[in-house]
Amino acid sequence: MTPAKLLVRIRLLMIVFVVLLILSGITAFPVYTELKVIIDSGMFSESTVMGAWMYKVWHGVQWANDNYDFLFYGYDWMAFAHIVIGTAFIGPYRDPVRNKWVIDWARIACVGVLPLAFIMGPLRHIPWFHILIDCSFGIIGIIPLTIVKRWIDQLEQMQQSGR
Repeated sequence: MTPAKLLVRIRLLMIVFVVLLILSGITAFPVYTELKVIIDSGMFSESTVMGAWMYKVWHGVQWANDNYDFLFYGYDWMAFAHIVIGTAFIGPYRDPVRNKWVIDWARIACVGVLPLAFIMGPLRHIPWFHILIDCSFGIIGIIPLTIVKRWIDQLEQMQQSGR
């Protein structure tokens, strides 16, 4: 493989990662509307574990919206943070070898999802299946980042050897 083709691969996978990162974040903006659509659809029965959790979440979100809607400002900042984090990948997109530290930083962040979820989830009375869903973001996220890291290392070796 040529360095040019490897660079294209690196950039494409980083674009996919950043788009998914931003999409996962901006879904926090319409949390009230999203949950209302899910609940109104009848997709979940309150008699199931997942359904009971969804209804509990919906009632909490609905109550907060009706009484303390300013709390959703935190969701807005979380969504914004995903967008800002996505911009960190501009450096590795432009020059992957020089900015490979961003990929290492992102991999560390993915690993950091696990202790956060396993520590704070129980403290916030989050059910285990939802904690595992949260952990999946870190686990799934680290896969393309590890692939990109390996490709960047290959590109660096090619550049050092003059190929």
